[in-house]
Amino acid sequence: MRVERCYFCSGPVYPGHGMLFVRNDCKTFRFCKSKCHKNFKKKRNPRKVRWTKAFRKAAGKELTVDNSFEFEKRRNEPVKYQRELWNKTVDVMKRVEEIKQKRQAKFIMTRLKKGKELQKAQDVQEVKQNIHLIRAPHAGGAKQLEEKMVQQLQDTMHMEDSS
Repeated sequence: MRVERCYFCSGPVYPGHGMLFVRNDCKTFRFCKSKCHKNFKKKRNPRKVRWTKAFRKAAGKELTVDNSFEFEKRRNEPVKYQRELWNKTVDVMKRVEEIKQKRQAKFIMTRLKKGKELQKAQDVQEVKQNIHLIRAPHAGGAKQLEEKMVQQLQDTMHMEDSS
C-alpha cells in the first residue's frame, strides 16, 4: 500500500481516496480533498494559505531542518531483503522517531518561551498602571507597596528565566 502526499497541503492521500489531476504536459497532482483541489484551481500559493504544511514551515511554526528527515528520505531506496538488516532498520526507525519527538518538543517549548516572556512583561506593565486600585494598609505606604509588588513580579520573572 502506497500512501501519497497531497500536492497542496502535504497531507496523506490513501489509496482509493482523494483526486488525481493530470495536466496536459503529463504532470500529475494528487489532492487529499476537494478543498485542496479547489485552491489549486484558484492558483493559490500553499505557502500563503495558513492551514497548509508549507505555510507552517515557511512561517517557522514547524521544525524544517533536521537530520532525522534525511534518514526518512534514504529509507525509500529498495535493497535486497536480509533479515538482520531489516531488524536493525526497524530498531533504528524507532530510535529516530524518539529523537524526532524530543527535538519537536524542544522546538515547541522555545517557541512558547517568547510568548511567556511577553505575557510577563504585560503583567508587570498592568500592575504598574493599576496599582492605585490596590488598597494600601495606610495612605503613606502606597508607594512602598507599589515598589514591593513590582519587585516581586520582577523576581519571579528572573527565577523562571534561570530555570
